[in-house]
Amino acid sequence: MAAERHSVPDPCLTSHDIQGFVRDGFVRLDAAFSRSTAEEAREILWRDTGCDQLDRATWTHPVIRLGSYFDAPFRAAANAPRLVAAIDQLVGVGRWRPLPGLGTFPIRFPSESDPGDTGWHVDASYPPLDGSDESFLSWRVNVHSKGRALLLLFLFSDVGEFDAPTRIRLGSHLDVARILAPAGKRGMSFMELANCLEETACRPELPATGDAGTVYLCHPFLVHAAQPNRGKEPRFMAQPPLEALQPFQLERRGGAYSPNEIAIRLALGFEKMEAVAL
Repeated sequence: MAAERHSVPDPCLTSHDIQGFVRDGFVRLDAAFSRSTAEEAREILWRDTGCDQLDRATWTHPVIRLGSYFDAPFRAAANAPRLVAAIDQLVGVGRWRPLPGLGTFPIRFPSESDPGDTGWHVDASYPPLDGSDESFLSWRVNVHSKGRALLLLFLFSDVGEFDAPTRIRLGSHLDVARILAPAGKRGMSFMELANCLEETACRPELPATGDAGTVYLCHPFLVHAAQPNRGKEPRFMAQPPLEALQPFQLERRGGAYSPNEIAIRLALGFEKMEAVAL
């Protein structure tokens, strides 16, 4: 199914926004898509959870994972004009593949149970080179971010402090770039990298809160983690990868580096923050 590509407005991210992305590893885009779109999507997701929205006795699992969706509200959210414009600014026009839909959806229900998936990590983006093991724990990530342009967090419900917001370590993408650099193009597996993230523990932590319709555009190296839902309502969020059409270029002929690439260059000492022109 082909993705819908709409005409987009003038750039919606300011120079301050982009400098924050380079420094902290993310940009929060409020009202990226409409509340009505979020409501329509939630109706579909509620149906597929097998739970009754009005009967809390049916909310028996701390997390229910749903796959990818290509219905109209998901396509509308994925290709909202302001969001497309922001992605172009961070990744570069023509350097990413438009989303045909959204997924996956880890639906987190209020629960005192441990969901068992709250470890700090960086999402991997390509399978093992020898194809020997397709489990996500063996997928890999390299300093050129092969296969992934951004991590996107789409909020389809209002997410407050206690509603299981994704936890983000500010600036941790810079640490990860330095960790990955010695591994070159071969990169590291999900678990190899996860075992090297202790040095990011000193980074400030921020919860990815916001109203339904908010999207967090995150550098693919940003260290993040889930947490239990201690609120009163389920949290609906999509976390799709944005596919890069080519690996990041850290020595691009003629310059024209994207903010994604500038962040890695900054981490590796190729540039200084005060010299970065955005």
